[in-house]
Amino acid sequence: MTEDAEAEIVSTPQADTTDVDPSSQQRPRVPLLTAAIVPLVLAVDQLTKRWAVSELSGSRPHHVIWTLQWNLTRNSGMAFSQAQGIGPVIGIAALLVIVWLAWTSRMLTSRITGVAAGLIAGGALGNLADRVFRGDKILHGAVIDFIDFQWFPIFNVADMAIDIGGAIFVLWTIFGHRRTHAA
Repeated sequence: MTEDAEAEIVSTPQADTTDVDPSSQQRPRVPLLTAAIVPLVLAVDQLTKRWAVSELSGSRPHHVIWTLQWNLTRNSGMAFSQAQGIGPVIGIAALLVIVWLAWTSRMLTSRITGVAAGLIAGGALGNLADRVFRGDKILHGAVIDFIDFQWFPIFNVADMAIDIGGAIFVLWTIFGHRRTHAA
């Protein structure tokens, strides 16, 4: 190698990777991850509800294993079948949560919080879809529930996604967020 070629290689500017913030590299991916999870949760929720309505309507509960059974119910209230008849208020609240999660997910830098946001938004959309499309008036539909342990209120896939997403947020706040600040 000639001295000129050697000097050219040495003087070529190199990308300095020490100044790059790793969270800025992940930022574009987190909203995409969240956006990918939402329709996945919505699809699984609606497919399982369609199955439950077609297979369980007009029949007694179907024993699965241990205390688990498939037991079709319709819930026009909120969690644990409380406040029956306030579906429109709950539907509007769910819509506000979905909009808030969509807006804030743009700023998420942690993949785990992106997953949590996607689970919650997908679950909220699943139950909102029931309130919009399973009634005679908009937001007056009842949510389809069918997973029954007999010792816990009957629920559905959307409810599971919301609960798991909420638990992830809580655990991240307690443990993950603390670890990030310690580093």
